[in-house]
Amino acid sequence: MFDKILIANRGEIACRVIETARRLGVATVAVYSDADAAARHVAMADEAVHIGGAAPAESYLRGDAIIAAALQTGAQAIHPGYGFLSENPDFVEAVENAGLIFIGPSAQAIRAMGLKDAAKALMHAAGVPVVPGYHGDNQDAEHLSGAADTIGYPVLIKAVAGGGGKGMRKVDAPGQFQQALASARAEAKTAFGNDAVLIEKWISEPRHIEVQVFGDGTRAVHLFERDCSLQRRHQKVIEEAPAPGMSAEMRAAMGAAAVRAAEAIGYKGAGTVEFIVDGSKGLRPDGFWFMEMNTRLQVEHPVTEAITGVDLVAWQLRVAAGEPLPCRQDDLAITGHAFEARLYAEDVPAGFLPATGRLSHLAFPGFARADSGVRSGDTISPHYDPMIAKVIVHGATRSIALKQLGRALAQTQVAGTVTNLAFLGALAGHAGFGRGEVDTGLIGRDIDALAAEDPTGPAVIAQAAWTALGLMGAPAPFQGFHHWVPEWRSVQVMHRGEVLTLGVRLRAAGSGEVRIGEQLVEALYTAGRWTFDGIAEAPWAQEGDAITIFAQYGRAFRVVDPLDRVSDAAGGGNLIEAPMPGLVRAVLVTAGQAVSAGDRLAVLEAMKMEHGLTAARDGVVAEVLVAEGAQVEAGAALIRLEDEDAA
Repeated sequence: MFDKILIANRGEIACRVIETARRLGVATVAVYSDADAAARHVAMADEAVHIGGAAPAESYLRGDAIIAAALQTGAQAIHPGYGFLSENPDFVEAVENAGLIFIGPSAQAIRAMGLKDAAKALMHAAGVPVVPGYHGDNQDAEHLSGAADTIGYPVLIKAVAGGGGKGMRKVDAPGQFQQALASARAEAKTAFGNDAVLIEKWISEPRHIEVQVFGDGTRAVHLFERDCSLQRRHQKVIEEAPAPGMSAEMRAAMGAAAVRAAEAIGYKGAGTVEFIVDGSKGLRPDGFWFMEMNTRLQVEHPVTEAITGVDLVAWQLRVAAGEPLPCRQDDLAITGHAFEARLYAEDVPAGFLPATGRLSHLAFPGFARADSGVRSGDTISPHYDPMIAKVIVHGATRSIALKQLGRALAQTQVAGTVTNLAFLGALAGHAGFGRGEVDTGLIGRDIDALAAEDPTGPAVIAQAAWTALGLMGAPAPFQGFHHWVPEWRSVQVMHRGEVLTLGVRLRAAGSGEVRIGEQLVEALYTAGRWTFDGIAEAPWAQEGDAITIFAQYGRAFRVVDPLDRVSDAAGGGNLIEAPMPGLVRAVLVTAGQAVSAGDRLAVLEAMKMEHGLTAARDGVVAEVLVAEGAQVEAGAALIRLEDEDAA
């Protein structure tokens, strides 16, 4: 076993690797950017080395700096985590040329699976079923159109070097093909520097089921399947293991196919073979096809660990250190069911817009596993993926595990930024999902209901008022005594963009009431806690004028000082502001230019995504207040339109 390893990553996966390394007695080295100097993974590691600026290209994608840090600290091996350099074969070769060990597959194996078309040809030769389609080299538009005709519509155009849904277009009829092809190629060229595509048959009720494999370079085993069908814009949201509705016959067929795939390329370490499954007629052994292989540890690996009892990171370290596979296929078995939900800083009602902010409070229930790279007091940076944590639960059955997931999400506490927590809770409670009726289109079909904001309950609003006035502790001895003091006290809180003016009256013996418009909510102190209309106080957190009541997945309030309230700035809605910190990738207008409502004015890059900023009304650009390439904070004025009277 190694004495010391370096983790070439950040966030929750770096923390995850460090935890296992500690249990194995292996010292760890973290690397960090300017933005991560005080990050959790840096604090956890035995040593830490600064490798560059906040942008990934200036730090976590600098293979030379990472290798130098490993050599400088005496690390014997490098664990890549996932993302960044984890599937970069040139980095693997550079690591090995420096006399270090790469904890993962060979560069040859990564290259074999790096391009979807070549990988599919290789898998077909290995006897792994592949989706009917065209994966050839001829990229002539007419040839591709003819291939689509042969396959039969609807078809899917996919970038050969793609991922995350980029360069992917569904085409329902021949007349739509050329336009969709041009669009997919342009997106693929921008995202991956490669505009080559492949054509596949569109699966009508697709499920995304993947098989965890592990190899030692010669032999491989599978650790059963995960269902990752709950996706939004081709990004996974909730994963589970095993897959609902899976038969023993199909599990054996998929597992055997995945092992053939791994052994065909001499795979070493943890990997995932992803299959597209036709769920229209139930799960059957002839209804799955190879989609791609991820030559690294997956984000959702904890659900596999939960049902098998295997620490996959420990296996990675052991096999990389020269040990054979830790067990045989017959030694592996499934116990119970597990779910993982990805908790993100994002504004769901605003279209899942990635968010930033300082996490003034972060806590998870003790019965759930929470893999996180952040703590209370940390800031969600605009430079990286805005994941806060992965919440993982395990139960004896799927039904029990799903109830545990619902409980875990309801008891998760986040303050300081908006999150997708309520959205995850709605998914966990979705009736169809509960019945195991999962496919990749479920979220899209029910998005309005899943993303809807429930009204905040009067008990929660009342508790916010009580908290704002500092009344949440035990009642004072003379509570309710009103000599020279108004019977009713007024407090204003901002909630969901609206100022609420609330009245609070204290009575003797630990009682009182809160007036919300025409409604009165009774407050009583009993058994060491307050209740509001009989509902026990929820956990809460306060920092400055910000209050979060941890009910209904967390409701945020800001105490308003009436003396500080001012009217909106004179811009009168004329300003186009940055919705989050980010890089101004493009400015698309100039002063004096006429624009119409909905026109794109600028492009902001943040959280690994591009966001178009549009005009809210027709008008004329008065001035451009920012230059392309500028890094801006949330709320920064970017473009000003002329007053409507002047336009």
